[in-house]
Amino acid sequence: MSGEVGAAYLDEVRRQFRGYKRMAEGALAQVKDDELFVMLDPESNSIAVIIKHLVGNMRSRFTDFLTTDGEKPDRHRDQEFEMNSNPTRAEVMRWWEEGWARVFSTIEALKPEDLLRTVTIRGETHTVMQAVGRQLAHYAYHIGQIVFLAKHLRSQEWKPLSIPRGKSEEYNRKAVAERKPGPSGPRAG
Repeated sequence: MSGEVGAAYLDEVRRQFRGYKRMAEGALAQVKDDELFVMLDPESNSIAVIIKHLVGNMRSRFTDFLTTDGEKPDRHRDQEFEMNSNPTRAEVMRWWEEGWARVFSTIEALKPEDLLRTVTIRGETHTVMQAVGRQLAHYAYHIGQIVFLAKHLRSQEWKPLSIPRGKSEEYNRKAVAERKPGPSGPRAG
């Protein structure tokens, strides 16, 4: 892989991670503190539990990313889906920021020549590019859950994170320069 292609890939990965973080934060800003802990049914996860799981995954996968297995021996994944305490919104958001800081510090340190190196996750070998893509897809999945839950909980009070329903054609008619600059990265309803 050429250095130019690798650099472009890393730039795109960074853009997408930032976009997913921003998308979730747009949803999180709309939910009330108690709504972070709402479970739609006994088999579902609350927004706070999803965040707890994401952060556990981020810590495990992106700690010593290039040199140790991505599934750390001190990770207890099943416990990530349990809320045994009553954290505050501030605590949940602190977890969120700490997890993302770990992701971004690791991703920022990667060089194009690292992309074809191999790393392991649960003993399975991946190229760095595959491992990063795996995490990008995993985080997108859970960010989608956060957005879905927030939208459900806010119902008529929901403020769209991208083009409002019924406004696509109006948006498309505007010249690119006229469009309100929005966050780059993935878009959601």
